[in-house]
Amino acid sequence: MKDILVLGIESSCDETSVAVVKNGREVLSNIIDTQIKIHEKFGGVVPEIASRNHIEAISRVTQLALEKANIELKDIDVIAPTYGPGLVGALLVGVSYGRGLAYALNKPLVGVNHLEGHISANYITHKDLEPPFLCMLTSGGNTQIVHVKDYCQMEVIGKTRDDAIGEAFDKVARVIGLSYPGGPKIDKLAQQGEATIIFPKTHFENLDFSFSGIKTAVINLVHKNPDINKADLCMSFEKAVTEVLIENITKAIEQTQIKKVVLAGGVSANTHIREEFKKLEKQLDLKVYEPDLKLCTDNAAMIGSAGYYRYINGNISENTLNAVPNLKIGE
Repeated sequence: MKDILVLGIESSCDETSVAVVKNGREVLSNIIDTQIKIHEKFGGVVPEIASRNHIEAISRVTQLALEKANIELKDIDVIAPTYGPGLVGALLVGVSYGRGLAYALNKPLVGVNHLEGHISANYITHKDLEPPFLCMLTSGGNTQIVHVKDYCQMEVIGKTRDDAIGEAFDKVARVIGLSYPGGPKIDKLAQQGEATIIFPKTHFENLDFSFSGIKTAVINLVHKNPDINKADLCMSFEKAVTEVLIENITKAIEQTQIKKVVLAGGVSANTHIREEFKKLEKQLDLKVYEPDLKLCTDNAAMIGSAGYYRYINGNISENTLNAVPNLKIGE
């Protein structure tokens, strides 16, 4: 069987990334051009600035990815850009570039759902991982439990009703004076503290999440006690949100009887969350899979992996593919 080389293209937010992935699991190159320093002074991503920087970077990053993989464009079999969800202007840069390459090279175009890409990062880290499994997907824009039935067949069985967990991390970081991106900085500070504060948690009968109550409680506490121990606050916040994740994934395991759990998304890099899921692995006799830390945040390798599985399952996009900023899993 011929090897299939996929050119993954990721531009959904503030990373311009291009990767060459072989057969969905082997990364030949994964170049990431981050804009964190650019947006840091604004306290978050400015969409217009992100789009302009994607335009400036994408050709250069593509060339670097090809050079690192030691191949030429003509060697690529499939072009796979992220087409949603994300910032519409940022997405359009990658989609337009991918469409242009596919047309010029007469290669198949495969639009990739960014969230499915995060899940697929685990196929790169864990060569033995195959569906079905449950995925705890935690990122800046999403908190979901996904029942991954097959490579291209997924069902969301639990989702956030308000703030995503990554959004809550960033807002808490901002109120205690930590710069963007806040999640990693809270993680680092929390390791110096203790969980001395109990925050309220919202529970639902189903598998849905809510983090706005915890976030608001943290913000109110800081406003009332500006000299509060920030390390203890961060650890207490992390403990509260992680307990919600653990509670819901435990219910999902009971409902589905699936004993394989996969972590995915930027927040899955969090130290405390990883530790607690490893404890759960032993308690419930599960197998828990975590992506390499470098594959947790936005990158094109995960998009290339997801693109491969969509391609071999016959999911080819028209050359009219457009950005879909609010794209959901399964669409």
